[in-house]
Amino acid sequence: MCHVIVTCRSMLWTLLSIVVAFAELIAFMSADWLVGRAKPSSPEELDNRTGGPQEPYRPTLGIYGRCTRIPHMQFSRRDTLCGPYAENFSEIASGFWQATAIFLAMGIMILCTVAFVSVFTMCVQSIMKKSIFNVCGLLQGIAG
Repeated sequence: MCHVIVTCRSMLWTLLSIVVAFAELIAFMSADWLVGRAKPSSPEELDNRTGGPQEPYRPTLGIYGRCTRIPHMQFSRRDTLCGPYAENFSEIASGFWQATAIFLAMGIMILCTVAFVSVFTMCVQSIMKKSIFNVCGLLQGIAG
């Protein structure tokens, strides 16, 4: 009975470790760190589906990505384009954002390593008399 509980706990920990690693990666890639004020659409911009005005546009900025609205060549309607604004590390918005990028990248690497190692804890639970769970938990705390 005790072995079943330990196995279920380690499976839950493994699943949550993988989920957290992916969530951190998605947060890093997101362009929604800073969201600007809503800019109302002009009267000539109508939603093709409803015939009413489009949803107000909100410019966004992430660590190295942003979303901006650009006009199409063929249409008077505008659209949103998301992508990186920084081609290299020195073009990231500020020194604080560069530090954030470094710390987040290091944390994501640690979390991904722990998620990978946690899969193997189903078979091996200790190495050299050290619990893998304790070591990985410590690494997750450092990454956080």
